[in-house]
Amino acid sequence: MTTTIALAGKGGVGKTTIAGMVIKYLVENQLGSVMAIDADPSSNLNMVLGLELDWTVGDIREDMLAQVKSSLTQGGAIMGALPGGISKREHLDYEVRSSLVEGDYFDLIAMGQPEGPGCYCAVNHNLREVVDSISQNYSYVVIDNEAGMEHLSRRTTRDVDHLLIVSDPTQRGIVAAGRISDLRNHLDINIENAYLILNRLNGDIPGALQERLDQLDVPLLGVVPANNDLMEFEFSGRPLVDLGKESPVYQAVEQMMVKIL
Repeated sequence: MTTTIALAGKGGVGKTTIAGMVIKYLVENQLGSVMAIDADPSSNLNMVLGLELDWTVGDIREDMLAQVKSSLTQGGAIMGALPGGISKREHLDYEVRSSLVEGDYFDLIAMGQPEGPGCYCAVNHNLREVVDSISQNYSYVVIDNEAGMEHLSRRTTRDVDHLLIVSDPTQRGIVAAGRISDLRNHLDINIENAYLILNRLNGDIPGALQERLDQLDVPLLGVVPANNDLMEFEFSGRPLVDLGKESPVYQAVEQMMVKIL
């Protein structure tokens, strides 16, 4: 049985950092195999995890469509087909598995750029099935989502066990978190639990922010402090999963994971 954890939040609130700490917790506590899915078009979860990224699912989709278009211009029996007579589903399955980045303790698939102006419906359906088929072999799937949630159900058919909505300690961040919380009820996938994580806050929650938090229909799971060590990792480009277990950032995420897992 696979437990799926998805993260969402407006851009710049640190959700990819939190995703990295969640993965670190799962690995440190040997809770099972972990698949990380980077569903953010900016595709930088690999840097947090210390993995090289050469190929994304978006690249695979565009390459396959280019091959199909090329065959259309040639006509004959191969018109609209892939070289060698391989089916589109088989091609996608092979390419996605080949694009999977294998780490020592976790693996990564990056979704890459969203579809372009053409019709991608059938391709995206097949891609979704392929990614879901691969991820069901893992104990945990951690999805670092893009700023909104609109495309989550187009990336996966999986139910989400835990949605972690990340916000910074600003009114704009909390408003965005509230919109994401509302949106979760309108997706084509089921989200069992949803929580708010307040990132980069030292000390007590300011009264004005607390009033805004009280209006949300999602509970506050915890607060992650701002931390200079984290900034030094960011400046140097070191993978954030290399943060020590004594890091206040990791410890804050660890306490939250103990609550829900």
